[in-house]
Amino acid sequence: MNRIVAGAAALNQTPLDWSGNTRRAVAAVVAAREQGVGWLCLPELGLTGYGCEDMFLSPEVGERALASLLDFAPQCAGLVVAVGLPLWFESSVFNVVAVIIDGELAGFVAKQNLAGDGLHYEPRWFKAWPEGCVERITVGGREVPLGDLVFKIGGVRLGFEICEDAWVADRPGTRLARRGVDLIFNPSASHFAFGKQLVRERFVLEGSRAFACGYVYANLLGNEAGRVIYDGGTVIACGGEYVAEGRRFSFQDHVVTAATIDLNRTRLHRARQVSHRPLMGEAAELTVKSAFSPEWRGPYATAFSEADHAADLKEEEFARVMALGLFDYLRKSYSGGFVVSLSGGADSAAVSVLVKLMVDLAVNDLGEEGFRKKLGHIPLAGKPVMEELLSCVYQSTRNSSETTRKAAETVAGAIGASYQEWDVDSLVAGYRTMVEEGIGRDLTWEDDDVTLQNIQARVRAPGVWMLTNIRNALLLSTSNRSEAAVGYATMDGDTAGGLSPISGIDKAFLRQWLRWMETTGAMPEIAPIPELSVINVQAPTAELRPSEEKQTDESDLMPYPILDAIEKHAIRDKKLPAEVWELMVETHPEYDSEVLCAWVIKFFRLWSRSQWKRERYAPGFHVDDKNLDPKTWCRFPILSAGFRDEIAELEQR
Repeated sequence: MNRIVAGAAALNQTPLDWSGNTRRAVAAVVAAREQGVGWLCLPELGLTGYGCEDMFLSPEVGERALASLLDFAPQCAGLVVAVGLPLWFESSVFNVVAVIIDGELAGFVAKQNLAGDGLHYEPRWFKAWPEGCVERITVGGREVPLGDLVFKIGGVRLGFEICEDAWVADRPGTRLARRGVDLIFNPSASHFAFGKQLVRERFVLEGSRAFACGYVYANLLGNEAGRVIYDGGTVIACGGEYVAEGRRFSFQDHVVTAATIDLNRTRLHRARQVSHRPLMGEAAELTVKSAFSPEWRGPYATAFSEADHAADLKEEEFARVMALGLFDYLRKSYSGGFVVSLSGGADSAAVSVLVKLMVDLAVNDLGEEGFRKKLGHIPLAGKPVMEELLSCVYQSTRNSSETTRKAAETVAGAIGASYQEWDVDSLVAGYRTMVEEGIGRDLTWEDDDVTLQNIQARVRAPGVWMLTNIRNALLLSTSNRSEAAVGYATMDGDTAGGLSPISGIDKAFLRQWLRWMETTGAMPEIAPIPELSVINVQAPTAELRPSEEKQTDESDLMPYPILDAIEKHAIRDKKLPAEVWELMVETHPEYDSEVLCAWVIKFFRLWSRSQWKRERYAPGFHVDDKNLDPKTWCRFPILSAGFRDEIAELEQR
């Protein structure tokens, strides 16, 4: 066999959805077979979902996973298929890939390097498999091998790197090359982050070159479990060259990418490598042999054009990944739509526009009928889709301006959302009078500034929650990461909601993205919205103090680019106040060093006292590896000394 057709599938799975996950995996196999694929790689933990969390430790979950595998395997007749699942062995759980040859389970390859950084907690559930070790396990009445295996199938040698295996310095592919593999499958569950696809492409390309083989990379797709979004991003390379790349950010259940791989070409490349040292005397049990050879129906390559592939521009990646994340959250939570308290400012406008993009991109990908089928739990009939799926409410007090009211109305109209205006000033006045009578004094802006600001934000929550309940919808919180870092948000006010989609995004980028959406977009799928000019001309403001004070966010805090730079040094890079100040002085000479010092001190104090707020935020989407979510990315004590000594030293420098 000189040439094979290999395929990589991206699957949109849901944790613990046994029948659904199996059905979607089978559909991918059917699609691959129709495309002439003989060798198919499915994602890591594709039968259970990657986000099962502590349920991986349930023996019953392990049993259900094996049952799903035994149901799935016969559907793979005529192909070589790899699919991931958790496997119990010797009272431990392993992250494995099942290799199915012509509908029969041939063995399991176990992951050797577990992801335990950032939002990954694999060592909590799984044990790492030792290199060069093979055991036997009985599944479905048959004994099959488990471990560090290579499969020799009809003369083709197949090996595996499972997700994190390819991200480490001493990756298994080096040894696989010495074992003479022709093809490496990489079943992955690699979450989206800005610019990450370029990193994936590099290690796939370099792996195929250095190991002189075909390299097939598969990934999950969509919002699988709530916070983490997968972009797909399947890649096939051969001998240091790309041969196929799958479409990212698809709203389909699966995307199959296929390509012809010339094995003689990679074998020639390996023979020419002076540095190649074949591994001699390897134990026989490390290789599983099969005479089966998938039918050759090539040559083949997935039709692919740049128009189908999302650009690497950060603004476009953000638009696409958030639209996909919202769509899957909506359908998997069985919510009836979304509700947004539209303030006329940047954050709520951004959230509302993202819902519009969700509808536009999903309809473009799935078609009108497919879109409605995916949201079959929502009776979409009669009104325009956006009006049914998104309800926006502008809630004014005496401190609200005509500027923000008009901006909210304009944005809602531009995106086609349902729109209402409520005057909640009498509710604010009622709470104020009640409390003043209770404490026996009047509340004043001089003595009770935060109290009087917060009640305005909090009084907006009950009504919009009522509307959310009436619509059986999901209330979207509109707080961003910059606010979360310093606690510039009212708990149970602007943080109210069941989902906080932009809580991982800094304010500076959100404003940049809104300007991009106003003027540029990414035609033809992401059309600009010129009406966003009414948002972009404003200075961000909470609009909670009397209008004569001309309140702005940056006057309350500091310039957002400065805040984000301090956050990067302090939180991402874990630097202490003095060093952060020194870095800020070096990189921002346009500001006086004493002013920068004051801002650094302010940041650290506000950060420390606001951890309890971050702990209470609604779930948000992880799209940036500078995330502050304490449940997945950035752990910090709720109670601490608050950098007291470090700040004192900085003040006394």
